[in-house]
Amino acid sequence: MPFTTLNSRMVEARIGPGQRLFSQRGAMLAYRGEVSFTPNIQGGQGGVGSMIGRRIAGEATPLMTVEGTGTVMFGHGGHHVHVVDLTGETLYVEADRLLAFDGSLHQGTMFMGSQGGVMGMVRGQVTGQGLFTTTLKGVGSVAVMAHGGVIELPITPQRPVHVDPQAYVAHRGDVRNKLSTALGWRDMVGRGSGEAFQLELSGQGTVYVQASEEKL
Repeated sequence: MPFTTLNSRMVEARIGPGQRLFSQRGAMLAYRGEVSFTPNIQGGQGGVGSMIGRRIAGEATPLMTVEGTGTVMFGHGGHHVHVVDLTGETLYVEADRLLAFDGSLHQGTMFMGSQGGVMGMVRGQVTGQGLFTTTLKGVGSVAVMAHGGVIELPITPQRPVHVDPQAYVAHRGDVRNKLSTALGWRDMVGRGSGEAFQLELSGQGTVYVQASEEKL
């Protein structure tokens, strides 16, 4: 079910019989119709294993299952909302950036260290983001949250993209990531706590970057 953008901070989803979606708890702003909201303990389509992985990672963002017939409006904390439509591929997204997503998508986790090795582990320790990233795969829509809006940057084999780890929201495609150090003028003036590290994304795909380096 596609999300309809109401404004930069709110989206709406229409739900019908036999459909469901998942959202962060507290993200429902208003609804019309016969709609129910129940705590989710299965971790979406990924089942218990998915939820266990997120708990190990410290990223077990509480979810609600939304079912019934009607329309539901979502938003959270005044953050900007960006909708990503998937057509069978996998979206890799930080757990705390998820606002709501289609219940038909299969949810799982990816251990960042499997791509970045030791550097993947350093990324979690330095940036405060977990070693695991949530994965959503299939056909459906995902609403993600960000500070100051989101820009989509293409990643190609000829043009990798370097992102401040705290500005990273999500990515999709055949993409590899690694953490690299980059000492520059900000380090010289004492602002190198975050900028000294960059997340390098290479391959073929898209990365979603938020306009602010602040965490949600």
